[in-house]
Amino acid sequence: MGDSGARPAEHEASPNPMPIVPLQVNMNIPSVTPLEVQRKLVERGSQKGKGIAVFTSGGDSQGMNAAVRAVVRFGIYLGCKVYFIKEGYQGMVDGGENIVEANWASVSGIIHRGGTIIGSARCMDFKERPGRLKAAKNLLDRGITNLVVIGGDGSLTGANRFRQEWPSLLKELAETKQITGEIASKHAHLNIVGMVGSIDNDFCGT
Repeated sequence: MGDSGARPAEHEASPNPMPIVPLQVNMNIPSVTPLEVQRKLVERGSQKGKGIAVFTSGGDSQGMNAAVRAVVRFGIYLGCKVYFIKEGYQGMVDGGENIVEANWASVSGIIHRGGTIIGSARCMDFKERPGRLKAAKNLLDRGITNLVVIGGDGSLTGANRFRQEWPSLLKELAETKQITGEIASKHAHLNIVGMVGSIDNDFCGT
């Protein structure tokens, strides 16, 4: 059947068409430079001579050996003298053979092993200032002012307190002639890195 009505045009011209203005780009506008993120380049041997120690504290947890291995090998790569502190804070307080220098081979073939190859123990002595004073002296005797603590809440809390007390511990050791003023000045700061090793579910990710 035919369509008797008039069909409107599909595209009717607007009574007041907008003028078409060509896009003009000012090529003289200077480009915006993004903010640069400065990163310290970590190169082989860049920390040569610095003393760093790693220890595990509290209850054993998965991944401790892998963390110990990473600390030792990267520390050696940077040129540091890396030490094991055996049996956690107790080994730090007792000193002697509990603090031994590590090498590349010391951490070979340990990733798959459970527990921690350097031992872990709870330490009542470290909770008292005389114990922390002994620990500080043992570290200074080996030029250690960088600690990597692998443990849970109590272990990391103890490390933070040790860091806060470090200046006063050095002062007391110098006043009692256990260290020289030069050593106290040279090792005035204690750097702490805390790595969570816990099965208590009281840290994010554990």
